[in-house]
Amino acid sequence: MDSLIKDISNCNVCKEHLELGPRPVLSAHPKSKIIIIGQAPGTIVHKTGIPWNDKSGENLRSWMKIDKTDFYNSQKIAIIPMGFCYPGKGKSGDLPPRKECAPLWHNHLFNKLQNVELILLIGKYAQDYYLKESAKRTLTETVKNFKEYLPKYFVLPHPSPRNNIWQAKNEWFTRLVLPELQKEIKRILK
Repeated sequence: MDSLIKDISNCNVCKEHLELGPRPVLSAHPKSKIIIIGQAPGTIVHKTGIPWNDKSGENLRSWMKIDKTDFYNSQKIAIIPMGFCYPGKGKSGDLPPRKECAPLWHNHLFNKLQNVELILLIGKYAQDYYLKESAKRTLTETVKNFKEYLPKYFVLPHPSPRNNIWQAKNEWFTRLVLPELQKEIKRILK
């Protein structure tokens, strides 16, 4: 696993497309029990090299009801984004994750992760890639039907503060989905 993470950390396949240059950010250990698959690092994560080291990460940890110690313990949780590097700024937020990363690296990582009990698919990019035709038409429909994807996957919206409006419109998420997520996380990490 260490040599694979080193190879990923040195990856520069799409460097000409990255405005801040390559800086792959991930965390994994052969004993990881949960995999978090999000979009791609933002600028804060790019600068620090620490995954989910921003407001989105605070929200995600709150949703999962875990502290930083458990969250950043790679023997418990692997953090494998769809795009390992900050993709750059778009018109209404960050650009989508680079399409090269997941096909190039995910299977290699998953082959070394033998204790995985749950994969969190955060946001539409991860859900579309992994759920393929079983993803619903919209992220909202997919998240509403989260039980269909268990026990392998737990689908979530992105925890970015930009999605506060989505959460306000979909109050069922906090009431129905988050307690189930927290129950699964607690069961696995006990």
